[in-house]
Amino acid sequence: MAASFLLRRVSTNLTYALPRVLHRNVFSSAELLEKRCFKRNLSLTPRFYSELKYTDKHEWVRVENGIGTVGISNFAQEALGDVVYCELPDVGKKFSQSEEFGTLESVKAVSELYSPLTGEVTDVNHTLAGNPGLINQSCYKDGWLIKMTISIPEEVDALMDEAAYERYIKSIED
Repeated sequence: MAASFLLRRVSTNLTYALPRVLHRNVFSSAELLEKRCFKRNLSLTPRFYSELKYTDKHEWVRVENGIGTVGISNFAQEALGDVVYCELPDVGKKFSQSEEFGTLESVKAVSELYSPLTGEVTDVNHTLAGNPGLINQSCYKDGWLIKMTISIPEEVDALMDEAAYERYIKSIED
């Protein structure tokens, strides 16, 4: 009985207060026009990935403590379609910048992977062997491909940042 009374009391107060609360938060069209609008930029990646660098072959690299984590961009994984097989190098293998280091096989095509930097492979994402579709689901986080040392740090500076990569994608789509 006490619960019934309490419920009626809350619903009565809510019914009374709700229109008043909503009325205070509603803006007229004139008020909306006076509000400041902020320019929004098209982004192919979430904002917290702005430290990524990109290649013209659509690989990305994130450098932390001298180690580069490498993956493919969202643009690349969408273009490939569902990834069904991933061939990656062994740990200890050395690559020069732009040298082929593996392949991705999808329902649409087979695509080569190219090293964004010169260095040695220190880790491989073994999860992709059993679940290559992880590249499609989380290409910037769980779908990374390899980690590698960076032998020539200047190569990182020569790669595209997010804004330059977005411009590059727009130029090849036109």
